[in-house]
Amino acid sequence: MTVEHPSTGASATDLPAYEVRATEVPATDAVVLVPIKAFHLAKGRLEPALDAASRERLARWTAERVLAAAGDGPVAVACDDHTVADWAREHGAIVLWQEGLGLNGAVDRAVEQLHDAGHRHVTVAHGDLPRPSRLAPFARRDTIVVVPDRRLDGTNVLSFPTAAALAGLRAAYGGGSFRRHLAAALATGLAVEVVRDPFLALDIDLPTDLTHPLVKDVLPAWLRTNPVNRSPIH
Repeated sequence: MTVEHPSTGASATDLPAYEVRATEVPATDAVVLVPIKAFHLAKGRLEPALDAASRERLARWTAERVLAAAGDGPVAVACDDHTVADWAREHGAIVLWQEGLGLNGAVDRAVEQLHDAGHRHVTVAHGDLPRPSRLAPFARRDTIVVVPDRRLDGTNVLSFPTAAALAGLRAAYGGGSFRRHLAAALATGLAVEVVRDPFLALDIDLPTDLTHPLVKDVLPAWLRTNPVNRSPIH
């Protein structure tokens, strides 16, 4: 299915804004894949607002929330850091060690490994989502679901049959990844949905993300967002 703008019918790849398209496609079982960078190296762009210890603690906190959003289904963590690997095992996740591949290479290799292990659908979710929705409903049979960030730039969740990787759907994270993933998804010939979820669209990349009303509501009290303003956000 080509996602279209409701008023013009133009292809979504040519438009700056998108709408949720509700469907009746049934859900399917999926493994949730969470690529996680070393906690002590994460969230470098938050340095103007948070010190190193707070950034590391925040990275752990958001990652725990994403794993919880996976529910009772299988969860895999792609990483190249022993601390992250130990943390993932403690949380009951499968550890897929991906050293020296970068984010995109690590995700692609992890999807291949999961497919070889018998998993037929995967939901890739970033580990920096502060208030993620339940992820299970986004795994839809024979369908690629793309959930962009609130800026319609990044891809916070990408759910797809693992066989889609063989049809050319590869990880393309980085600036502008939403459009790249959408174009690649449409090229596979599978059904495609773009879902704008108000909670999954939230991530924490920049200091301004910490002040978003829906993010502030859930940030832990220990997090101090600005050295000048010592009041913690609740």
